[in-house]
Amino acid sequence: MHSTEPSRCPWVGQEPIYQAYHDQEWGVPERDGRALWEKLVLDGFQAGLSWITILKKRENFRAAFQGFDPEVIARWGEDDVQRLLGDAGIIRHRGKIEATIGNARAYLEIEAGEGFDQFLWKYVDGVALQPRFARQEDVPPATALSERVSKDLRKAGFRFVGPTIVYAFMEACGLVNDHLTGCHCHERIAAMKG
Repeated sequence: MHSTEPSRCPWVGQEPIYQAYHDQEWGVPERDGRALWEKLVLDGFQAGLSWITILKKRENFRAAFQGFDPEVIARWGEDDVQRLLGDAGIIRHRGKIEATIGNARAYLEIEAGEGFDQFLWKYVDGVALQPRFARQEDVPPATALSERVSKDLRKAGFRFVGPTIVYAFMEACGLVNDHLTGCHCHERIAAMKG
């Protein structure tokens, strides 16, 4: 019997929620500033954990963080931090929660200027990078570009945006197409170009 499962990047595994995320979201060029900010925040929460953990809690995060509305979150204080630390539906990490509040303020500053989407997409001249890796072990955990973006985000006031987090974010948001060349999503995503 032949499998009817499409070929996927090896990190995906067998969980349906992970397969759907890989097939429908991961690597699709994202141009909405708020959606980019939400993904960056969630990638920050992932630090030290697996993405599947965050993915399974994503709706809880959206509820706890008011739909990731930066205008609301930017006004939060210690009472909100305490409320979130008591929310078993999310990752209860004071540093990451406080960083999200600060990151909302940093996001609003950038959004009021050039716009968060422009801020990020300018690093790739508005077109997704297409490295064409054939093997997972060839995909880097970070690059010189993710180090530059990370440094500029930190300069703008963001936290939990190290080069590895930023590279994972760039992959997830389609600034770089790291679907392996043998993955059924690679060519479809490549055609989008961002």
